[in-house]
Amino acid sequence: MADVPANLKYTKDHEWVLVEGKTARVGITDYAQKQLGDIVFVELPKVGAKREAEQAFGSVESVKSVSELYAPVSGTVAQVNEELISDAELVNTDPYGDGWMIELTITKAGELDGLLTAAEYEAHIG
Repeated sequence: MADVPANLKYTKDHEWVLVEGKTARVGITDYAQKQLGDIVFVELPKVGAKREAEQAFGSVESVKSVSELYAPVSGTVAQVNEELISDAELVNTDPYGDGWMIELTITKAGELDGLLTAAEYEAHIG
């Protein structure tokens, strides 16, 4: 069974979101990293890039496939996890901690209401 922390919000595309004020830290879920297998490369946007909800912000490449990453909410990229450039496997070993991908400054807070709770995400991956 995948690890699904209760304090996070989720997308049906398997991104997780930690909301702190106007900042959303984003990564992929434990379920997603297990489905992908060994992650070898993560492509992330530049700080300052603007993204709309559900717009691709990067990609993750595993030994099996390449998958797009989607912004869970609209915002401006405030920070990217530079460690993933040299150590992409952090996404496998710590998807909710050191394996985070970007931080967005949220521009449309109402979009957070459309994200899944932990229980809803567990039912989705069921």
